[in-house]
Amino acid sequence: MTKTIRIETKSSVLDFLEQTAERRRYSTAVTDGQQSLSWYELTVMAKRIGSGITRFVPPGNPVPVMMEKSPLTLAVMLGAVYAGCFYVPVNPDNPPERLEKIFRTLDPEIIITDRKTQGYLTSEISEITEMYGNRSVLAEELLKEDVQADRLFEIREKAQETDILYGLFTSGSTGTPKAVVVSHGAVIRFITHFTEIFKITGEDVIGNQAPFDFDVSVKDIYSSLMTGAELALIPKEYFSTPPRLLDYLCERRVTVLTWAVSALTLVSSLKGLKYRVPEYVNKIMFSGEAMPPKQLRMWQEAMPHVRFVNLYGPTEITCNCTYYPITREYGDDEKIPIGNAFPGRKVFLLDEEECEIAVPGRQGEICVAGESLAHGYYKNKEQTEKKFVMYPVGGGELQRIYRTGDMGYYDGKGRLIFAGRKDFQIKHMGHRIELEEIESAMNAVENVQRSCCVFEEEKNRILGFYTGEIESAGIRKKLKEKLPVYMIPPKLIRLEVMPINKNGKIDRSYLRKEYV
Repeated sequence: MTKTIRIETKSSVLDFLEQTAERRRYSTAVTDGQQSLSWYELTVMAKRIGSGITRFVPPGNPVPVMMEKSPLTLAVMLGAVYAGCFYVPVNPDNPPERLEKIFRTLDPEIIITDRKTQGYLTSEISEITEMYGNRSVLAEELLKEDVQADRLFEIREKAQETDILYGLFTSGSTGTPKAVVVSHGAVIRFITHFTEIFKITGEDVIGNQAPFDFDVSVKDIYSSLMTGAELALIPKEYFSTPPRLLDYLCERRVTVLTWAVSALTLVSSLKGLKYRVPEYVNKIMFSGEAMPPKQLRMWQEAMPHVRFVNLYGPTEITCNCTYYPITREYGDDEKIPIGNAFPGRKVFLLDEEECEIAVPGRQGEICVAGESLAHGYYKNKEQTEKKFVMYPVGGGELQRIYRTGDMGYYDGKGRLIFAGRKDFQIKHMGHRIELEEIESAMNAVENVQRSCCVFEEEKNRILGFYTGEIESAGIRKKLKEKLPVYMIPPKLIRLEVMPINKNGKIDRSYLRKEYV
């Protein structure tokens, strides 16, 4: 006789999934326009998949999910959680070299794919095939498993809120991407605040723009899980044809958009709002990079009844640490505040002497303390200890904080204003990118002697500089084999010599002055 799973304490996101499935059994949980799953179907599929995963992977280990975004992909991710593991979404569009680095970092027992991506994994990527090809497991086969209720119960009995829920890869300064790992408790606490503050309920329909390997999607997925709101996955190809996208938003009666800035500006810059306004939308939250006021005004003018909110925060602090409800239109020369901290967080600025800044106008590094910090970087103790440090916040006892590397300052009303990056990490097209990772890839190209990248903020583009006997087209061709498209500089400039400053380092300020 199997045991009935009844978990009273909310130590796992699965508690919310099952609670919602009981309450909204046959309501739509997730759809992509092609496939729809009710809450009951999603839960049963996740349990079947989780039961299958337990035959391959012990609890506590990573389960990379190399599939395009779909309702089945969500079931697989939750299945990994049922197995006591943590899921790692891996975008199949990543180039082979990056995929190899991801899998080397994880060294997974299995890689879950579907029929489409399994063929790619086993035939197109020779280096990965040799190491990981025989570890590929089809999601479609896992769906055929019987639910092993006893096994799943035993795993859940041992669950703690500190268990890792997911890992998301970000860019790495050494050329190796880093996996940020986040716990169940961190997500539960943040999403509880998020849904309460922005009044997301089971009557909402959440229009998911972000791919699952981008942390903006975490807000969509778990806001849906906690409230019972329908999760409407938007196929990525819709963003290349705004009329199709806007028709989909209207047909699905989408009410909430939590999108990257680049996705919103794509729609407005291509005159999509002239074609059709998504009439049911009442909340638009955006993050990932600074919103151009000109683009925001287009949305405000087309949708004056909508609540707009600017969100800020890196993956390492679980989605966002500050928010700013926008109550007016901003001029082109104004900066939209990133606002104030979410409950349970302390967001503050440190100067170069590591003293807290309280006065308006003075820039410092944005740091975050309190609940929902990530565990750190998976199998990367050095980078974890560098970015997650102990600090006596407010002059009190030492506590763990995260140093974002972002600069900011307070305005006259005490609101935080984002002021760019401290180092060579940038925000571009909604992604956090280490310019040094691009340089590492460029330096590896034959006949490139030395390289340097700078970010042109006004035009939101990366400029690549290099010395060596090779044409830019040859470098671009090689970079496409190593990096995602959004990391490849649209403009590559060959120099006779690389400028050097007095410290013997590449003079980036000179390059910005001469070329930006």
